[in-house]
Amino acid sequence: MGAEPLALVADARIESAKLVALTLRRAGFRIVTASDGPGTLARVAETSPDLVLVDEDLPNLSGHDVLRELRATHPVPIILLGHRGAPADVAAGLNLGADDYVTYPFDPTELAARARAVLRRSRPGAAAGKKRIGRLTVDLDRREVLRDGRPVPLARTEWLLLAEFVGNEGRILRHSELLTAVWGPAYRDDVAHLRHWIGQLRRTLGVGAWEEGPIRTIPGLGYAFDPTGRLPRRRSRRADTPAAVPV
Repeated sequence: MGAEPLALVADARIESAKLVALTLRRAGFRIVTASDGPGTLARVAETSPDLVLVDEDLPNLSGHDVLRELRATHPVPIILLGHRGAPADVAAGLNLGADDYVTYPFDPTELAARARAVLRRSRPGAAAGKKRIGRLTVDLDRREVLRDGRPVPLARTEWLLLAEFVGNEGRILRHSELLTAVWGPAYRDDVAHLRHWIGQLRRTLGVGAWEEGPIRTIPGLGYAFDPTGRLPRRRSRRADTPAAVPV
């Protein structure tokens, strides 16, 4: 694989394929394309892409059939592209093994973020090893957190959030990006749900009342993992809600 990851965009709709390809090129991907089901399978075999984005309505062999075939023969991560986006369509795609589901029309920034998130999760060494955060040690290989050498119990959702933060240290993660990465695309707009779990994770990590700790709130955007304190600090203030920490 070259320095830039290779993405295969499979869509028979010329304008849609151009939009996806342009979005991913701007995000640092190299691009190859296909316009039907058999051609997609052939291009995967020829080019060994790092990521495949396949439209549900491909001719000759549907996107779902391509997804089934690739899941049986290639470990490549796959994003399914849909023009309907009904909950049943999203569920069907994810149940077939898609790593994510994106509906047209999409926000280019979000598509790029979701493509990077899927690619990152697919790489075994992308988030591994240990990370020290004050008295805490996050062991990504063993999926555990220790405080002064003793295990800290974390709910599965807390762990998934924390792993996402550690793997993206110093980068602002938008609300929709975090929600999609941890809970899936159906939750991408549920900011209240995310805030609840951010508060819970902070408390589990031992952050004091009215503090942010290493999980920084970026007003109007999302959150950032900043254990070194390098990002500019906002002035802390007492929240209007009963939550124990700022969200």
